[in-house]
Amino acid sequence: MVLHSVHDLDPTEGTVRLYRFENSPVVLVPKPSNDPNDPLFWSRGKKRVAFLSVCWFAFLTNFGIGGLTPAFYLLSLEFGKTQAETGALLLWPVLTLGASNFFWVPIANYWGKRPVLFFACGLLCACSMWGAVAETFESLLSSLIVAAFAGSSTETLGASMLNDLYFLHERGSVMSTYMTFLSGGNTIGPLICGFIVSKYSWRWHKWLTFILAVPNFLAVAFLVPETTYVRYSLRAVDFDSGTSRGPTPRLVSRSNAEKGLGFGNAQGARSHLGDTDESDAGVNLPKKCWAEEIGLWPVVSRDTPLWRLFIRPFPLWLYPCVIFAFLAYAISLEMTVAVNILNPFVFQAPPYNWSPMVNGLINIPGLIGNLFGSVLGGWAVDKFCDWKTRRNNGVYEPENRLWLCIVPLIISGSGCLVFGYGIEKAMGWVSLFFGYGMMSVALTAVPTITMAYVSDCLLPLNSDALMLVNGKKQHESLLVE
Repeated sequence: MVLHSVHDLDPTEGTVRLYRFENSPVVLVPKPSNDPNDPLFWSRGKKRVAFLSVCWFAFLTNFGIGGLTPAFYLLSLEFGKTQAETGALLLWPVLTLGASNFFWVPIANYWGKRPVLFFACGLLCACSMWGAVAETFESLLSSLIVAAFAGSSTETLGASMLNDLYFLHERGSVMSTYMTFLSGGNTIGPLICGFIVSKYSWRWHKWLTFILAVPNFLAVAFLVPETTYVRYSLRAVDFDSGTSRGPTPRLVSRSNAEKGLGFGNAQGARSHLGDTDESDAGVNLPKKCWAEEIGLWPVVSRDTPLWRLFIRPFPLWLYPCVIFAFLAYAISLEMTVAVNILNPFVFQAPPYNWSPMVNGLINIPGLIGNLFGSVLGGWAVDKFCDWKTRRNNGVYEPENRLWLCIVPLIISGSGCLVFGYGIEKAMGWVSLFFGYGMMSVALTAVPTITMAYVSDCLLPLNSDALMLVNGKKQHESLLVE
Protein backbone atom coordinates (compact mmCIF):
# COMPACT_ATOMS: atom_id res chain seq x y z
CA MET A 1 0.00 0.00 0.00
CA VAL A 2 1.38 3.39 -1.00
CA LEU A 3 0.74 6.08 1.60
CA HIS A 4 0.06 9.67 0.67
CA SER A 5 0.25 12.70 2.94
CA VAL A 6 -2.52 15.19 3.61
CA HIS A 7 -0.45 17.58 1.52
CA ASP A 8 -1.53 15.56 -1.53
CA LEU A 9 -5.13 16.47 -0.70
CA ASP A 10 -4.68 20.05 0.42
CA PRO A 11 -1.30 21.63 -0.39
CA THR A 12 -2.06 24.61 1.86
CA GLU A 13 -2.34 22.39 5.01
CA GLY A 14 -4.47 25.11 6.55
CA THR A 15 -2.22 28.08 5.76
CA VAL A 16 -4.39 30.22 3.49
CA ARG A 17 -4.96 33.83 2.56
CA LEU A 18 -8.06 35.23 4.30
CA TYR A 19 -7.61 38.87 3.26
CA ARG A 20 -6.47 40.02 -0.18
CA PHE A 21 -5.54 43.45 1.10
CA GLU A 22 -5.94 45.55 4.24
CA ASN A 23 -9.57 46.05 5.32
CA SER A 24 -10.84 43.81 2.49
CA PRO A 25 -13.75 41.39 3.07
CA VAL A 26 -12.78 37.94 4.29
CA VAL A 27 -12.07 35.33 1.62
CA LEU A 28 -14.31 32.28 2.01
CA VAL A 29 -12.31 29.15 2.85
CA PRO A 30 -12.97 26.47 1.76
CA LYS A 31 -13.90 28.01 -1.57
CA PRO A 32 -17.56 27.09 -2.13
CA SER A 33 -18.67 25.38 -5.30
CA ASN A 34 -21.64 26.80 -7.18
CA ASP A 35 -23.68 23.64 -6.60
CA PRO A 36 -26.97 24.62 -4.87
CA ASN A 37 -26.78 21.38 -2.85
CA ASP A 38 -23.46 22.39 -1.28
CA PRO A 39 -24.10 22.68 2.52
CA LEU A 40 -22.11 25.91 2.51
CA PHE A 41 -24.98 27.40 0.47
CA TRP A 42 -27.73 26.38 2.86
CA SER A 43 -29.76 29.18 4.39
CA ARG A 44 -28.86 30.37 7.86
CA GLY A 45 -32.04 28.85 9.28
CA LYS A 46 -31.37 25.44 7.74
CA LYS A 47 -27.80 25.44 9.01
CA ARG A 48 -28.89 26.40 12.51
CA VAL A 49 -31.50 23.66 12.71
CA ALA A 50 -28.96 21.01 11.67
CA PHE A 51 -26.30 22.50 13.93
CA LEU A 52 -28.52 22.75 17.03
CA SER A 53 -29.92 19.25 16.50
CA VAL A 54 -26.40 17.83 16.63
CA CYS A 55 -25.51 20.03 19.61
CA TRP A 56 -28.62 18.89 21.50
CA PHE A 57 -27.78 15.26 20.76
CA ALA A 58 -24.30 15.82 22.21
CA PHE A 59 -25.81 17.51 25.26
CA LEU A 60 -28.29 14.69 25.92
CA THR A 61 -25.57 12.04 25.70
CA ASN A 62 -23.62 13.56 28.58
CA PHE A 63 -26.81 14.66 30.36
CA GLY A 64 -27.99 11.06 30.59
CA ILE A 65 -24.59 9.55 31.47
CA GLY A 66 -22.59 12.12 33.45
CA GLY A 67 -25.73 13.68 34.90
CA LEU A 68 -26.30 10.64 37.07
CA THR A 69 -23.25 11.29 39.27
CA PRO A 70 -25.08 12.99 42.21
CA ALA A 71 -26.98 9.73 42.67
CA PHE A 72 -23.82 7.60 42.91
CA TYR A 73 -23.76 7.57 46.71
CA LEU A 74 -27.42 6.49 46.88
CA LEU A 75 -26.91 3.98 44.08
CA SER A 76 -24.00 2.42 45.98
CA LEU A 77 -26.31 1.95 48.98
CA GLU A 78 -29.26 0.71 46.90
CA PHE A 79 -27.27 -1.90 44.99
CA GLY A 80 -24.70 -2.68 47.70
CA LYS A 81 -21.68 -1.51 45.70
CA THR A 82 -18.41 0.08 46.78
CA GLN A 83 -17.25 3.51 45.65
CA ALA A 84 -14.98 1.97 43.01
CA GLU A 85 -17.72 -0.34 41.71
CA THR A 86 -20.22 2.50 41.50
CA GLY A 87 -17.69 4.63 39.64
CA ALA A 88 -17.95 2.11 36.80
CA LEU A 89 -21.26 3.77 35.91
CA LEU A 90 -19.18 6.67 34.59
CA LEU A 91 -15.84 5.09 33.73
CA TRP A 92 -17.11 2.41 31.34
CA PRO A 93 -19.44 4.76 29.43
CA VAL A 94 -16.63 7.32 29.13
CA LEU A 95 -14.35 4.62 27.70
CA THR A 96 -17.11 3.56 25.31
CA LEU A 97 -17.62 7.15 24.19
CA GLY A 98 -14.05 7.21 22.94
CA ALA A 99 -13.69 3.69 21.59
CA SER A 100 -16.93 3.76 19.59
CA ASN A 101 -15.65 6.62 17.44
CA PHE A 102 -13.50 4.03 15.67
CA PHE A 103 -16.74 2.34 14.57
CA TRP A 104 -18.98 5.27 13.68
CA VAL A 105 -16.59 7.39 11.61
CA PRO A 106 -15.77 4.79 8.92
CA ILE A 107 -19.47 3.88 8.72
CA ALA A 108 -20.36 7.56 8.26
CA ASN A 109 -17.63 8.03 5.66
CA TYR A 110 -19.07 5.11 3.70
CA TRP A 111 -22.84 5.52 4.11
CA GLY A 112 -23.09 9.15 5.18
CA LYS A 113 -23.52 11.05 8.44
CA ARG A 114 -27.30 11.27 8.28
CA PRO A 115 -28.13 7.52 8.59
CA VAL A 116 -25.61 7.20 11.44
CA LEU A 117 -27.15 10.09 13.39
CA PHE A 118 -30.67 8.83 12.71
CA PHE A 119 -29.91 5.36 14.07
CA ALA A 120 -27.84 6.68 16.99
CA CYS A 121 -30.53 9.14 18.11
CA GLY A 122 -33.12 6.36 18.10
CA LEU A 123 -30.82 4.10 20.08
CA LEU A 124 -30.23 6.83 22.68
CA CYS A 125 -34.01 7.13 23.18
CA ALA A 126 -34.31 3.37 23.71
CA CYS A 127 -31.38 3.27 26.16
CA SER A 128 -32.82 6.13 28.22
CA MET A 129 -36.03 4.14 28.69
CA TRP A 130 -34.02 1.01 29.44
CA GLY A 131 -32.06 2.78 32.18
CA ALA A 132 -35.26 4.16 33.72
CA VAL A 133 -36.73 0.67 34.22
CA ALA A 134 -33.45 -1.15 35.10
CA GLU A 135 -33.83 -3.34 38.18
CA THR A 136 -30.20 -4.35 38.70
CA PHE A 137 -26.87 -2.56 38.77
CA GLU A 138 -25.66 -4.58 35.80
CA SER A 139 -28.72 -3.63 33.75
CA LEU A 140 -28.26 0.07 34.53
CA LEU A 141 -24.56 -0.13 33.66
CA SER A 142 -25.35 -1.90 30.37
CA SER A 143 -27.91 0.75 29.42
CA LEU A 144 -25.35 3.49 30.02
CA ILE A 145 -22.68 1.70 27.97
CA VAL A 146 -25.02 1.22 25.01
CA ALA A 147 -26.19 4.84 25.34
CA ALA A 148 -22.53 5.90 25.24
CA PHE A 149 -22.06 3.78 22.11
CA ALA A 150 -24.94 5.66 20.47
CA GLY A 151 -23.92 9.08 21.74
CA SER A 152 -20.30 8.68 20.69
CA SER A 153 -21.41 9.23 17.09
CA THR A 154 -21.80 12.93 17.78
CA GLU A 155 -18.40 13.41 19.44
CA THR A 156 -16.55 13.27 16.13
CA LEU A 157 -19.27 13.55 13.51
CA GLY A 158 -20.76 16.60 15.24
CA ALA A 159 -17.52 18.54 14.93
CA SER A 160 -17.05 17.23 11.39
CA MET A 161 -20.55 18.41 10.41
CA LEU A 162 -19.71 21.89 11.63
CA ASN A 163 -16.80 21.92 9.18
CA ASP A 164 -19.24 20.88 6.44
CA LEU A 165 -21.57 23.79 7.20
CA TYR A 166 -19.31 26.71 8.09
CA PHE A 167 -16.27 28.51 6.70
CA LEU A 168 -12.84 28.70 8.29
CA HIS A 169 -13.32 32.14 9.84
CA GLU A 170 -16.51 30.91 11.54
CA ARG A 171 -15.18 27.65 12.97
CA GLY A 172 -13.88 28.91 16.30
CA SER A 173 -17.13 30.48 17.45
CA VAL A 174 -19.24 27.61 16.11
CA MET A 175 -16.98 24.98 17.68
CA SER A 176 -17.19 26.78 21.03
CA THR A 177 -20.99 26.58 20.91
CA TYR A 178 -20.80 22.88 20.14
CA MET A 179 -18.36 22.26 22.99
CA THR A 180 -20.59 24.24 25.36
CA PHE A 181 -23.47 21.86 24.63
CA LEU A 182 -21.18 18.85 24.86
CA SER A 183 -19.75 19.84 28.25
CA GLY A 184 -23.05 21.31 29.42
CA GLY A 185 -24.49 17.84 29.78
CA ASN A 186 -21.83 17.10 32.40
CA THR A 187 -22.69 20.22 34.41
CA ILE A 188 -26.41 20.88 33.91
CA GLY A 189 -27.16 17.15 34.07
CA PRO A 190 -25.81 16.61 37.61
CA LEU A 191 -27.34 19.92 38.73
CA ILE A 192 -30.83 18.85 37.66
CA CYS A 193 -30.31 15.25 38.78
CA GLY A 194 -29.47 16.42 42.29
CA PHE A 195 -32.92 17.98 42.67
CA ILE A 196 -34.68 15.05 41.00
CA VAL A 197 -32.96 12.46 43.21
CA SER A 198 -33.76 14.41 46.39
CA LYS A 199 -37.45 14.80 45.57
CA TYR A 200 -38.24 11.73 43.46
CA SER A 201 -35.76 9.06 42.29
CA TRP A 202 -32.73 8.67 40.06
CA ARG A 203 -35.05 6.87 37.63
CA TRP A 204 -36.81 10.13 36.85
CA HIS A 205 -33.53 11.51 35.62
CA LYS A 206 -33.47 8.77 33.00
CA TRP A 207 -37.13 9.40 32.13
CA LEU A 208 -36.34 13.09 31.66
CA THR A 209 -33.51 12.16 29.30
CA PHE A 210 -35.95 10.05 27.29
CA ILE A 211 -38.51 12.86 27.14
CA LEU A 212 -35.87 15.28 25.85
CA ALA A 213 -34.38 12.78 23.40
CA VAL A 214 -37.59 12.01 21.49
CA PRO A 215 -38.01 15.53 19.97
CA ASN A 216 -34.32 15.49 19.06
CA PHE A 217 -34.80 12.19 17.23
CA LEU A 218 -37.73 13.67 15.29
CA ALA A 219 -35.69 16.77 14.41
CA VAL A 220 -32.83 14.64 13.08
CA ALA A 221 -35.27 12.43 11.17
CA PHE A 222 -37.07 15.25 9.35
CA LEU A 223 -34.90 18.37 9.44
CA VAL A 224 -31.23 17.34 9.15
CA PRO A 225 -30.08 16.44 5.61
CA GLU A 226 -26.77 14.84 4.71
CA THR A 227 -23.92 17.34 5.12
CA THR A 228 -21.11 15.35 3.47
CA TYR A 229 -19.91 17.14 0.34
CA VAL A 230 -16.72 16.18 -1.48
CA ARG A 231 -14.82 19.25 -2.62
CA TYR A 232 -11.19 18.08 -2.74
CA SER A 233 -9.07 16.84 -5.61
CA LEU A 234 -8.77 13.35 -4.12
CA ARG A 235 -12.27 12.00 -3.50
CA ALA A 236 -12.81 9.30 -0.86
CA VAL A 237 -9.12 9.09 -0.06
CA ASP A 238 -7.87 5.54 0.38
CA PHE A 239 -4.12 6.26 0.80
CA ASP A 240 -3.11 3.88 -1.95
CA SER A 241 -4.23 5.83 -5.00
CA GLY A 242 -2.96 9.18 -6.13
CA THR A 243 -5.72 9.72 -8.66
CA SER A 244 -8.75 11.94 -8.30
CA ARG A 245 -11.99 10.13 -7.51
CA GLY A 246 -15.55 11.21 -7.98
CA PRO A 247 -17.05 14.06 -10.02
CA THR A 248 -15.72 17.56 -9.73
CA PRO A 249 -18.45 19.91 -8.39
CA ARG A 250 -20.07 21.84 -11.21
CA LEU A 251 -21.07 25.47 -11.19
CA VAL A 252 -24.47 27.14 -11.03
CA SER A 253 -25.42 30.68 -11.79
CA ARG A 254 -23.94 33.58 -9.85
CA SER A 255 -27.40 34.60 -8.66
CA ASN A 256 -27.96 31.23 -7.01
CA ALA A 257 -24.59 31.54 -5.27
CA GLU A 258 -25.53 34.97 -3.96
CA LYS A 259 -28.87 33.71 -2.63
CA GLY A 260 -27.30 30.67 -1.01
CA LEU A 261 -24.73 32.72 0.88
CA GLY A 262 -27.42 35.07 2.13
CA PHE A 263 -25.86 38.32 0.84
CA GLY A 264 -28.17 41.20 0.16
CA ASN A 265 -26.54 42.25 -3.11
CA ALA A 266 -24.48 40.83 -5.94
CA GLN A 267 -21.40 42.90 -5.13
CA GLY A 268 -21.23 41.44 -1.60
CA ALA A 269 -21.32 37.90 -2.93
CA ARG A 270 -18.70 38.58 -5.58
CA SER A 271 -16.30 40.01 -3.04
CA HIS A 272 -16.65 36.91 -0.85
CA LEU A 273 -16.78 34.24 -3.53
CA GLY A 274 -13.47 35.36 -4.91
CA ASP A 275 -12.23 33.76 -8.11
CA THR A 276 -15.26 31.94 -9.43
CA ASP A 277 -14.99 30.87 -13.05
CA GLU A 278 -17.39 33.14 -14.92
CA SER A 279 -17.30 30.89 -17.98
CA ASP A 280 -19.21 28.25 -16.04
CA ALA A 281 -21.68 30.63 -14.44
CA GLY A 282 -24.54 29.57 -16.66
CA VAL A 283 -24.31 25.84 -15.83
CA ASN A 284 -27.08 24.76 -13.46
CA LEU A 285 -27.63 21.71 -11.32
CA PRO A 286 -31.06 20.80 -9.92
CA LYS A 287 -31.59 21.50 -6.24
CA LYS A 288 -32.75 18.53 -4.21
CA CYS A 289 -36.26 18.65 -2.80
CA TRP A 290 -37.00 18.05 0.89
CA ALA A 291 -37.95 14.40 0.33
CA GLU A 292 -34.63 13.73 -1.41
CA GLU A 293 -32.64 15.50 1.32
CA ILE A 294 -34.07 13.46 4.19
CA GLY A 295 -33.57 10.10 2.52
CA LEU A 296 -31.88 7.61 4.84
CA TRP A 297 -29.41 6.46 2.21
CA PRO A 298 -27.87 9.59 0.71
CA VAL A 299 -25.57 9.36 -2.29
CA VAL A 300 -22.05 9.30 -0.85
CA SER A 301 -18.89 8.29 -2.70
CA ARG A 302 -18.13 4.63 -2.00
CA ASP A 303 -15.10 4.17 -4.20
CA THR A 304 -13.04 3.19 -1.18
CA PRO A 305 -13.82 -0.25 0.34
CA LEU A 306 -15.26 -0.11 3.86
CA TRP A 307 -12.38 -2.07 5.38
CA ARG A 308 -9.91 0.54 4.14
CA LEU A 309 -11.95 3.28 5.78
CA PHE A 310 -11.44 1.50 9.10
CA ILE A 311 -7.64 1.54 8.78
CA ARG A 312 -7.29 4.84 6.89
CA PRO A 313 -7.15 7.14 9.96
CA PHE A 314 -4.25 5.47 11.77
CA PRO A 315 -1.38 6.94 9.69
CA LEU A 316 -2.57 10.31 11.02
CA TRP A 317 -0.90 9.35 14.31
CA LEU A 318 2.28 10.57 12.66
CA TYR A 319 0.97 14.14 12.64
CA PRO A 320 2.03 16.19 15.70
CA CYS A 321 -1.20 18.21 15.67
CA VAL A 322 -3.22 15.04 16.36
CA ILE A 323 -0.93 13.95 19.20
CA PHE A 324 -0.99 17.39 20.81
CA ALA A 325 -4.78 17.68 20.49
CA PHE A 326 -5.63 14.36 22.15
CA LEU A 327 -3.14 14.86 25.01
CA ALA A 328 -4.46 18.36 25.75
CA TYR A 329 -8.09 17.19 25.54
CA ALA A 330 -7.39 14.12 27.72
CA ILE A 331 -5.89 16.22 30.51
CA SER A 332 -8.78 18.68 30.53
CA LEU A 333 -11.32 15.82 30.52
CA GLU A 334 -9.52 13.88 33.24
CA MET A 335 -9.90 16.74 35.71
CA THR A 336 -13.67 16.84 35.24
CA VAL A 337 -14.11 13.05 35.34
CA ALA A 338 -12.11 12.88 38.58
CA VAL A 339 -14.27 15.50 40.30
CA ASN A 340 -17.53 13.97 39.04
CA ILE A 341 -16.64 10.58 40.50
CA LEU A 342 -15.16 11.91 43.73
CA ASN A 343 -17.50 14.68 44.83
CA PRO A 344 -20.61 12.56 45.78
CA PHE A 345 -18.49 10.48 48.13
CA VAL A 346 -16.98 13.63 49.64
CA PHE A 347 -19.99 15.88 50.03
CA GLN A 348 -22.63 13.26 50.87
CA ALA A 349 -20.48 11.68 53.59
CA PRO A 350 -19.07 13.14 56.86
CA PRO A 351 -18.08 15.82 57.61
CA TYR A 352 -20.25 17.57 54.95
CA ASN A 353 -23.31 15.24 54.93
CA TRP A 354 -24.97 17.05 52.04
CA SER A 355 -28.08 15.84 50.25
CA PRO A 356 -27.80 15.03 46.53
CA MET A 357 -29.71 18.24 45.80
CA VAL A 358 -27.13 20.43 47.54
CA ASN A 359 -24.30 18.28 46.17
CA GLY A 360 -25.51 19.01 42.64
CA LEU A 361 -24.94 22.74 43.18
CA ILE A 362 -21.21 22.22 42.63
CA ASN A 363 -22.05 22.15 38.94
CA ILE A 364 -23.02 25.84 38.98
CA PRO A 365 -19.37 27.00 39.14
CA GLY A 366 -18.60 24.20 36.69
CA LEU A 367 -21.12 25.64 34.23
CA ILE A 368 -19.73 29.15 34.70
CA GLY A 369 -16.22 27.83 34.03
CA ASN A 370 -17.44 26.02 30.91
CA LEU A 371 -19.08 29.18 29.56
CA PHE A 372 -15.96 31.25 30.20
CA GLY A 373 -13.83 28.59 28.50
CA SER A 374 -16.21 28.52 25.55
CA VAL A 375 -15.91 32.26 25.02
CA LEU A 376 -12.14 32.06 25.47
CA GLY A 377 -11.67 29.16 23.05
CA GLY A 378 -14.14 30.47 20.48
CA TRP A 379 -14.80 34.19 20.21
CA ALA A 380 -11.51 35.30 21.82
CA VAL A 381 -9.43 32.94 19.69
CA ASP A 382 -11.24 34.03 16.51
CA LYS A 383 -10.52 37.68 17.33
CA PHE A 384 -6.90 36.90 18.15
CA CYS A 385 -6.47 34.90 14.92
CA ASP A 386 -8.04 37.72 12.91
CA TRP A 387 -5.56 40.18 14.44
CA LYS A 388 -2.61 37.86 13.77
CA THR A 389 -3.78 37.21 10.21
CA ARG A 390 -4.00 40.91 9.36
CA ARG A 391 -0.53 41.45 10.80
CA ASN A 392 0.69 38.56 8.61
CA ASN A 393 -0.36 40.28 5.35
CA GLY A 394 -3.71 38.50 5.30
CA VAL A 395 -2.28 34.96 5.56
CA TYR A 396 -3.92 32.74 8.18
CA GLU A 397 -1.85 30.07 9.95
CA PRO A 398 -3.62 27.35 12.04
CA GLU A 399 -0.96 27.59 14.77
CA ASN A 400 -2.32 31.03 15.67
CA ARG A 401 -5.09 29.29 17.60
CA LEU A 402 -2.66 27.67 20.03
CA TRP A 403 -1.34 30.86 21.63
CA LEU A 404 -4.36 31.26 23.93
CA CYS A 405 -3.99 27.70 25.32
CA ILE A 406 -1.77 29.29 27.95
CA VAL A 407 -4.81 30.91 29.61
CA PRO A 408 -6.74 27.70 30.51
CA LEU A 409 -3.41 26.08 31.43
CA ILE A 410 -2.82 28.68 34.15
CA ILE A 411 -6.44 28.94 35.34
CA SER A 412 -7.29 25.22 35.41
CA GLY A 413 -3.89 24.20 36.76
CA SER A 414 -4.40 26.58 39.67
CA GLY A 415 -7.92 25.21 40.15
CA CYS A 416 -6.55 21.68 40.59
CA LEU A 417 -4.34 22.88 43.42
CA VAL A 418 -7.19 24.75 45.10
CA PHE A 419 -9.64 21.84 44.87
CA GLY A 420 -7.13 19.16 45.86
CA TYR A 421 -5.83 21.09 48.87
CA GLY A 422 -9.39 21.90 49.93
CA ILE A 423 -10.40 18.23 49.88
CA GLU A 424 -7.31 17.17 51.84
CA LYS A 425 -7.89 19.76 54.56
CA ALA A 426 -11.73 19.48 54.55
CA MET A 427 -11.98 23.20 53.87
CA GLY A 428 -15.22 25.11 53.35
CA TRP A 429 -17.36 24.61 50.27
CA VAL A 430 -16.45 28.01 48.81
CA SER A 431 -12.86 27.01 48.08
CA LEU A 432 -13.94 23.68 46.58
CA PHE A 433 -16.59 25.27 44.38
CA PHE A 434 -14.20 27.99 43.26
CA GLY A 435 -11.49 25.42 42.47
CA TYR A 436 -13.87 23.29 40.42
CA GLY A 437 -15.04 26.34 38.47
CA MET A 438 -11.43 27.12 37.58
CA MET A 439 -10.81 23.53 36.52
CA SER A 440 -13.88 23.59 34.27
CA VAL A 441 -12.45 26.36 32.08
CA ALA A 442 -10.17 23.87 30.33
CA LEU A 443 -12.98 21.43 29.48
CA THR A 444 -14.38 23.76 26.81
CA ALA A 445 -11.48 26.09 26.03
CA VAL A 446 -8.85 23.43 25.28
CA PRO A 447 -10.86 21.12 22.97
CA THR A 448 -12.42 24.11 21.19
CA ILE A 449 -8.96 25.42 20.37
CA THR A 450 -7.26 22.11 19.58
CA MET A 451 -10.10 20.51 17.59
CA ALA A 452 -10.48 23.63 15.45
CA TYR A 453 -6.70 23.57 14.98
CA VAL A 454 -6.75 19.94 13.83
CA SER A 455 -9.66 20.67 11.48
CA ASP A 456 -7.76 23.60 9.95
CA CYS A 457 -4.62 21.53 9.40
CA LEU A 458 -6.29 18.33 8.20
CA LEU A 459 -9.60 19.55 6.77
CA PRO A 460 -9.88 16.96 3.93
CA LEU A 461 -9.67 14.20 6.57
CA ASN A 462 -11.03 16.08 9.55
CA SER A 463 -13.49 13.34 10.59
CA ASP A 464 -10.70 10.73 10.66
CA ALA A 465 -8.37 13.04 12.60
CA LEU A 466 -11.06 14.05 15.10
CA MET A 467 -11.93 10.38 15.56
CA LEU A 468 -8.38 9.71 16.73
CA VAL A 469 -8.44 12.75 19.03
CA ASN A 470 -11.77 11.81 20.64
CA GLY A 471 -11.03 8.09 20.84
CA LYS A 472 -7.55 8.38 22.32
CA LYS A 473 -8.39 11.22 24.73
CA GLN A 474 -10.98 9.03 26.54
CA HIS A 475 -8.45 6.19 26.89
CA GLU A 476 -5.69 8.43 28.20
CA SER A 477 -7.97 10.21 30.70
CA LEU A 478 -9.05 6.85 32.16
CA LEU A 479 -5.45 5.67 32.41
CA VAL A 480 -4.77 8.70 34.59
CA GLU A 481 -7.76 7.78 36.73
